[in-house]
Amino acid sequence: MGLASVFSQWGFPMAKRDFYEVLGVSKGASAEEIKKAYRGKAKELHPDRNQDNPQAEAQFKEVNEAYDVLKDGDKKAAYDRYGHAAFEGGMGGGGPRGPYGQGADFSSAFSDVFEDLFGDFMGGRGGPGGGGRSRATRGSDLRYNMRVTLEEAFKGAQKTITVPGSAACGSCNGTGAEGGAEPQTCPTCSGLGKVRAQNGFFTVERTCPTCGGQGQVVKNPCRACHGSGRIEKERTLSVNIPAGVETGTRIRLAGEGEAGMRGGPSGDLYIFIEVRDHAIFQRDGVNLFCRVPVSMVSAALGGEVEVPTIDGGRSKVKVPVGSQSGRQMRLRGKGMPALRGGGIGDMVIELAVETPVNLTTRQKELLDEFQRIQAENNPEGASFFQKVKSFWDGMKG
Repeated sequence: MGLASVFSQWGFPMAKRDFYEVLGVSKGASAEEIKKAYRGKAKELHPDRNQDNPQAEAQFKEVNEAYDVLKDGDKKAAYDRYGHAAFEGGMGGGGPRGPYGQGADFSSAFSDVFEDLFGDFMGGRGGPGGGGRSRATRGSDLRYNMRVTLEEAFKGAQKTITVPGSAACGSCNGTGAEGGAEPQTCPTCSGLGKVRAQNGFFTVERTCPTCGGQGQVVKNPCRACHGSGRIEKERTLSVNIPAGVETGTRIRLAGEGEAGMRGGPSGDLYIFIEVRDHAIFQRDGVNLFCRVPVSMVSAALGGEVEVPTIDGGRSKVKVPVGSQSGRQMRLRGKGMPALRGGGIGDMVIELAVETPVNLTTRQKELLDEFQRIQAENNPEGASFFQKVKSFWDGMKG
């Protein structure tokens, strides 16, 4: 048990601490510095956060009493001149007496920063001036999934889409009131969008039941939109698909989402791109890959092969003598453009040597002759292949 509690139980009054000391600020502190210090102390010492500390409630009351005086210019001036005596009768300071001590209106002090302390949970204030919520509510964002071909991703495209959603009501110009009349300030909350109720020491804040938190009411709702200020409507939009897009690219169309409530701004429309698989090309960033079949003769003797390109053209590629399957060659500048500049990628060609099938008798004779000549030129290799052939012939027999 603290010293203050002991003295209080024994009936000995304790001298009040200096209010500036209680808040931890200097005597020349500004109003903003005093408020900031109070917010920190109130959060730190709030009884709900210090249920295991029996001194927290008394300290919390002390902090509120100090702030109630120092936040008021007249009270602060009187305190600076006369100290605590200014609020103990006979000195002209007076001031409302709160339920927890002389000269302190704790509910006033606490509610002054109530929204700063708990605004994230209770909805906060509607604007810098401390007014209520704006009646206008921003519309929701929308998502549209779009599939494009690899050719469209290469060149760019202009696409037309139909978007279901809402638009501002034309009958009331988005106000929600018949004939476009402006809604009136809610008489229950005076435009704040919320009401407060005193429950002992605490001030409880709730959404206004009359206006639903809008701060304004519509006496004669628009018949077309039933007071919401918007109607369901499909829209046709033209979308520019820039060259270089790839799967996962997101395009934002500002203001093309859901219409806002009662004249509020519209949300945005986000278009997510998916590039379809291609029959010939595989994409890796800005580079393209393409497998090109070549004949066994061209691979052995060398030659030239014609390959398609993503721009719709064709390019001739020289096949080196003795090329094997899997050999890669690069065509500079034949890939995809970078979405945000930075040049164009390459096309990588991978050779796939084809083995001839359905040979004619003459073709077989020529290959046999080729094999004999190969054996004469490379006896060791021929001996190995002859052993393999004999092995398989034995297996067949």
